[in-house]
Amino acid sequence: MRILIIEDDIGLNRSITDKLNSSGYQTDVAENLKDGEYYISIRNYDLVITSFLLSDGSGLDIVSQIKSKSPRTAVIIISSKTDSKSEIDSLKSGADDYLKKPLDFDVLLARIEARLRFGGSNLIEIDDLVINPDEEKITYKGQEIELKGKPFEVLTHLARHKEQIVSKEQLLDAIWEEPELVTPNVIEVAINQIRQKMDKPLNIATIETVRRRGYRFCYPKGS
Repeated sequence: MRILIIEDDIGLNRSITDKLNSSGYQTDVAENLKDGEYYISIRNYDLVITSFLLSDGSGLDIVSQIKSKSPRTAVIIISSKTDSKSEIDSLKSGADDYLKKPLDFDVLLARIEARLRFGGSNLIEIDDLVINPDEEKITYKGQEIELKGKPFEVLTHLARHKEQIVSKEQLLDAIWEEPELVTPNVIEVAINQIRQKMDKPLNIATIETVRRRGYRFCYPKGS
């Protein structure tokens, strides 16, 4: 499970990150609205925690962007405001929960677990192809496909952005924890594994190479 934290209080940001990492969650960290919007544009999250007030705007401004991209992504607003209007405004903006500062980290963790349980299915269903990101499982016409690890994540990311051309750099940023430490050829290796382990045996095509630009999910068009 991947969570984005948008909080400009560096100490609080670090405390939330440490708590979530120790509980087994993967986290990305942004300290302002602009960086948060960047992460949302390149990655998919199970949950986003954002401060009500940020140095460059309101955390409420990013809620619609999150929900339009992935309606099942849960959003928790954290705020030092104690008035009921701020809480109401947050929930009306599309946020799923509202917590007041100072945070009780055990309560925060419990709220996160609850929201992820209620978040619904993340299944990607395209004709006969079903991708289940939560279980790292792919089925085609009821047949399970053995594709795991980074190739699975690459396929899932492209499927979530079908009809879009995604560059190697965007794939690296979205999937690898430290993209600056790996070379772009790891994407080619992952794509090749998808084609060898999945496309070739099933006689389908799921990924199109767009010369000099990147890759595009093409199933079922290319099947």
